[in-house]
Amino acid sequence: MSIYNIPIEEFLTRVDTSPKGLGEAEAKRRLSKYGRNIIKKRKKKSPIVKFLQNMTNPFALLLLVGSILAFIGNHLSPREGMFGISIALFIVVIINASFTFYQEYKAERAMASFERMMPQKAEVLRDDKVEQILASHLVPGDVLLLKEGDKIPADARLIEVNNLKVNNASLTGESEPQLRSLRATHDNPLESRNLVFSGTIVESGSGKAVIYATGMDTELGKIANLTISTGTVETPIHKEIKKFTEFMSILAIIIGVVFFFIGYFLNQIFWVNLVFAIGIIVANVPEGLLPTITLTLSIASQKMAKRNALIKSIESVETLGSTTVICTDKTGTLTQNKMGVKNIFMNLKDIEPKKDVLRIQGMRKLVYGFILCNNSYLDKGDIIGDPTEGSLLSFSDKLMDYEYIRKKYERLLEIPFDSKRKKMNTINQFEHGKLAFIKGAPEVILNDCDKIMIDDKNLILRKEHIIEISKKQEEYSSRGDRVLAVAYKKVRGKDLEKESEMKNYTFLGLVSLFDPPREEVTNAVKKCKKAGIKIIVFSGDHPNTTKSIAKDLGIVSDNVRVITGDELKKMSKSELESALRSEVLFARSSPAEKIRVAELLQEMGEVVAVTGDGVNDAPALRKADIGVAMGKSGTDVAREAADMVLVDDNFASIVNAIEEGRTVWDNIKRFIRYILTSNIPEIIPFIAFVLLGIPLPLTVILILSIDLGTDMLPGIALGTEPTEEGTMSRPPRSRDERLLTWKMLARSYGLVGPIEALAGFIVYFSVLYNGGWRWGQQLAYNNPLYMTAVAGFFASIIICQIANILVCRTTRNPIYKTGLLKNKFVLLGILSEILITAFILYVPIGNRLFGTNPVPLSYLWLAIPFAIMIIIIDEIIKLAIRKNMITL
Repeated sequence: MSIYNIPIEEFLTRVDTSPKGLGEAEAKRRLSKYGRNIIKKRKKKSPIVKFLQNMTNPFALLLLVGSILAFIGNHLSPREGMFGISIALFIVVIINASFTFYQEYKAERAMASFERMMPQKAEVLRDDKVEQILASHLVPGDVLLLKEGDKIPADARLIEVNNLKVNNASLTGESEPQLRSLRATHDNPLESRNLVFSGTIVESGSGKAVIYATGMDTELGKIANLTISTGTVETPIHKEIKKFTEFMSILAIIIGVVFFFIGYFLNQIFWVNLVFAIGIIVANVPEGLLPTITLTLSIASQKMAKRNALIKSIESVETLGSTTVICTDKTGTLTQNKMGVKNIFMNLKDIEPKKDVLRIQGMRKLVYGFILCNNSYLDKGDIIGDPTEGSLLSFSDKLMDYEYIRKKYERLLEIPFDSKRKKMNTINQFEHGKLAFIKGAPEVILNDCDKIMIDDKNLILRKEHIIEISKKQEEYSSRGDRVLAVAYKKVRGKDLEKESEMKNYTFLGLVSLFDPPREEVTNAVKKCKKAGIKIIVFSGDHPNTTKSIAKDLGIVSDNVRVITGDELKKMSKSELESALRSEVLFARSSPAEKIRVAELLQEMGEVVAVTGDGVNDAPALRKADIGVAMGKSGTDVAREAADMVLVDDNFASIVNAIEEGRTVWDNIKRFIRYILTSNIPEIIPFIAFVLLGIPLPLTVILILSIDLGTDMLPGIALGTEPTEEGTMSRPPRSRDERLLTWKMLARSYGLVGPIEALAGFIVYFSVLYNGGWRWGQQLAYNNPLYMTAVAGFFASIIICQIANILVCRTTRNPIYKTGLLKNKFVLLGILSEILITAFILYVPIGNRLFGTNPVPLSYLWLAIPFAIMIIIIDEIIKLAIRKNMITL
């Protein structure tokens, strides 16, 4: 038997203590044996180590090697600008590492939230004397003294109670205070009233309890350990960036090495080959990718915050966009969490809840049950406590002064509601004796009744009465109402608890309560269905209620399968997997069942978003691809464990966030399309330099000025592009869809890139030939003609990139539909390109820094037809996509 359901004397023997508490020497020995009463932390890495780890991704290592090679090249051949390149590449690595450094603390925040639940000091009995000690020094066997307002520091069994009520909201998410007693009341220790748990709060009364678990052995510690040990799921965007960086790094190394050896066999000077190899690497590596993606995700998270979705991990922004399944709670997320009394069934009649209902015979007694068998209260009209009980109180308060009733008829006993009993019992003192009330699930209440009150007369409860009541319950629940029953009886015995549990109550009536769906959820559900996203609802309500609400919102059809928590526990993995492939809802469910479903969905290849609000939801929120916590009703631990917090607890905000996440994915692909295109006009000059023996058309420092200068702000501007029409009309992207595709490479490397390179060569050779250069003639790096020619090549790329950013703004729609003024950041990006280019070409200090000379505008006009060509070709491709002639 467990420690909570054995006699107290046997329990004290098992933990080796007495009601007088431990001695100081024994307490010290146990502290040495069991350790301190704290939530243990995993050994932290130093900030320096974490920062250095962010410098070990393939891009960072490649750029570091390039920086070192450039530094060596500077020693081999000074005055070639290699030192500046070395410093620039190293700075890029530092910037990239800095942008990702702060994300390392995410897992620690969840642990810190658990720690904040731990009190600093506690009162105990040691050698039969009251002492106040540090909570961290508590040990199993200590006798803990509890009073109103205390935060309980360890798991303990009660040995004395005086009207003790405990709020377990921090552990279970249930806000209603729970009455404690000395006897075990449930097979589940979390619901047994003779136990108290670490991190919970004493609402009222007092008591003594003997500690049996401390630190990580407590229920709170187990959840904390599970939350931290539950492996976090690598986000899809992180996987894709990793694959993209590996591909581009390998490509850069291969091309660099190949052309280094080509130069070697062509008897090029070693340092020339080295410069060439570094140039190839720099040209292929999009140095601005990581900071630009980070900034793009940050901007998106700010946009989502305006739509009531706070993103804690910016990489989770994109994960939302690839979500295929949403596992959502019903109450408060799909509904308004504003219960209202809809119907009353009394005297075997339907009664509308109007102000004059007290005229109906027996109604006053039913309303007494609503008020007295109830733990919520009203504060200036606002419900404090359980929303269901609060709705009964709000209704009753319109009929009579509930506070006066509660003061007049003192409560003598309470047996609180729990998920096993499915009812709440109270006994109150009236003028002419004691009355007991019960409120709960109709089938449970009917089982406790042997009479029924009809027109203020107590009659024998017959089978036909039960059938009629059950039909009415079915009618109410099938339309989405939460249905409760209330009964009462006179108490004659002295053992109040025994009297309360006896099955001789008189049935008073049914009450149906309706929690209206949020108005915006219906449209949000339609969006999800159109977008190919499956919605699975989890609820603690009756299966009929869950089904009705889900059906009304358009989530499911009549043929949906509703699985209860008890049924789920009995299902095998294959049975559950089969159920999940069709329409399914989960009723009477718990957080533990939610994590089982989420894990299986992930094994089935789904990208899963999970909502939650209680401490017990924390492991599921961390295990999900995207954990979504409630901002209003959620516990601190749930919010810390989640990736996203809904400020308004609204399902529609999740769908808005998914739409934003899809936009982020599209915008990152637009950015990559944009920056990859300039790689070709950056690489081809080096190939021509080696194979054709011409002066190098584009220097390494100008390549860096494109990748880290002119391309940076336009790239970020693409990250702010608004959602393209039709984004939520396509299915979620496949897990197999890559950030970088062969079609994207074909567009950038095989079509647009070569056009930009051709424009550059046209301007480059025009400047050279008009300046008197002849084929085969070598030019010094500081020759004015050469400096003008490379400046012309550079400017041609920028002109074509301006056209490129305009066409990259959409994937399917024509350019004229985007509206140039709809994204002002694009205009600012283009302006930045023009200003940077003007500085490099026409400002003396820019000429000196970048090795350029001013280029006459007559040469730059030669690049404009190529820019127009890029726009025309891209529009033809988009037309073919819209006509379904080609796919993306």
